[in-house]
Amino acid sequence: MPKQKSNRAAAKRFKKTANGGLKSANAYTSHRFHGKTKKQRRQLRGTSMMDATNVKRYIKMLSK
Repeated sequence: MPKQKSNRAAAKRFKKTANGGLKSANAYTSHRFHGKTKKQRRQLRGTSMMDATNVKRYIKMLSK
């Protein structure tokens, strides 16, 4: 039987943290910054944590 493969799309987008959460880059950061406020641009700079309701499903996709 062949090896189980992790979902490559999810593996490229999410990183697992030490506490078991998932972090990813923010959306809406590729273009059209003139339409966003200074506060929005500043808050989009870092990474964001995935909501706890989705983490279990995505961890299963990454850990095959």
